[in-house]
Amino acid sequence: MNALGRDTVVGVVGAGAMGAGIAQVAAMQGHRVVLADAFTVALGRAKDVHEKAMRREVEKQRLSPLEAEDVLQRITYLDGVTAESLRAMSPCGFVIEAIIEDLGAKRDLFRGLEAVLAPDAVLATNTSSLSVAALAGSCARPERVIGVHFFNPAPVMPLVEIVPGITTAPAVTGVVGGLVRAWGKTVVIAADTPGFIVNRIARPFYGESLRILEERIADIATVDWAMRELGGFRMGPFELMDFIGNDVNFAVTSSVFESMFYDPRYRPALTQRRLVEAGWLGRKTQRGYYDYRPDAVMPKPVEDAVLGRAIVDRVLAMLVNEAVDAVQLRIATPQDIETAMLRGVNYPKGLLAWGDEIGAGAVLATLEALQAEYAEDRYRASPLLRRVARSGGRLLE
Repeated sequence: MNALGRDTVVGVVGAGAMGAGIAQVAAMQGHRVVLADAFTVALGRAKDVHEKAMRREVEKQRLSPLEAEDVLQRITYLDGVTAESLRAMSPCGFVIEAIIEDLGAKRDLFRGLEAVLAPDAVLATNTSSLSVAALAGSCARPERVIGVHFFNPAPVMPLVEIVPGITTAPAVTGVVGGLVRAWGKTVVIAADTPGFIVNRIARPFYGESLRILEERIADIATVDWAMRELGGFRMGPFELMDFIGNDVNFAVTSSVFESMFYDPRYRPALTQRRLVEAGWLGRKTQRGYYDYRPDAVMPKPVEDAVLGRAIVDRVLAMLVNEAVDAVQLRIATPQDIETAMLRGVNYPKGLLAWGDEIGAGAVLATLEALQAEYAEDRYRASPLLRRVARSGGRLLE
């Protein structure tokens, strides 16, 4: 496997927010980039985003005007993803797809790319929840297919999850990891399991908060207040879901739930489904869990420290348990799990270290109390958590 260097032409298919961001990252690192999309309007928006970003870089004196113009000149905008238009991607040695989260569409795209790319070109998917193995299985050369999951916005967020499928050649994992590190990103290696590291472990941050809301234990504003002010998270779960987009968050949750054979731990919430059905997707539609219209009045939380602490402890126990289970199931190394949650979703502490701070026994007690109350497998404790609690050891060694 040849190394991927700055002379490698990078292809990006999908000019939405994520694809445009990835293209910007590659261009700023000196690569020639071909950015393709089936919709002309998406390419136009991406070009506007790039021009605005370069103006900001110049204003902040991070780039000279000439350097900024060079970045823009390195990006070619390719209108269409047909068999004919994809021929323009033939010089690319590394192509990342960032299209709709649909397995069939991604498979069709990869087959089309294989028809025009060199045999040693790497095909990467930016999927957040689909199986890399399922995508590779449709390819003539599955060994060159790998997951490269950026976080939005790609130019800003430092974390990238590298996800080799069972057919991915080890050399491909090595060269892709090396390239992404050279781009200044923090790389973690994740197993090809639903949600990888971050989207799997983070599910209770949303799901358990939604259950607290649905049971009327606390309202939206109070849960967000508790998680921010007492838990130390930068954003509460409901304001974060509104920021991400309720359609996006619900789709990821549904995909993980289905891919995990309907494990109740990952069950989506009806509340979020109803918001999506109503078109209340969050900030981008001005309605979500909160009302963002100009004349709207934001609700005030109940700043009750006892209630707030109970909310935080419940959600945190679920998060720690997910992180411990990821270690138990070898989703990633303990160090990569800590790094992923700190750098990918900006948690205030690594969850394994946080669990040690609370105490494995205390986390286990919270989960066992919830399981006794609800009689649901949703609250089952990881076997590793039980072992550490019994031994008095530490979760993060």
